[in-house]
Amino acid sequence: MSTNNMADPRRQNKIFRYKAPSTESNPTMEDPTPDYMNLLGMIFSMCGLMLKLKWCAWIAVYCSFISFANSRSSEDTKQMMSSFMLSISAVVMSYLQNPQPMSPPW
Repeated sequence: MSTNNMADPRRQNKIFRYKAPSTESNPTMEDPTPDYMNLLGMIFSMCGLMLKLKWCAWIAVYCSFISFANSRSSEDTKQMMSSFMLSISAVVMSYLQNPQPMSPPW
């Protein structure tokens, strides 16, 4: 044996490669945050469009960003992009109808 192998304190029979738990066998591992944020973003963007509330439109953009940041790469991006575009359109339409700066709600 070499001197390098003698100084190594690791035991080769105790080393195991990490395997990530699959979400199919354990559905509680799946994070529902992107779905909730996507739904909240759509609700707030509809409120921003219909009620012309600028703060609702900005909250919709914020929720869409959170949904995009927390989503997995394997998820379908069509719904997320439609929510993001809906929130952007709510901001644009609310400022096109009333270009004044947003007043605080209080």
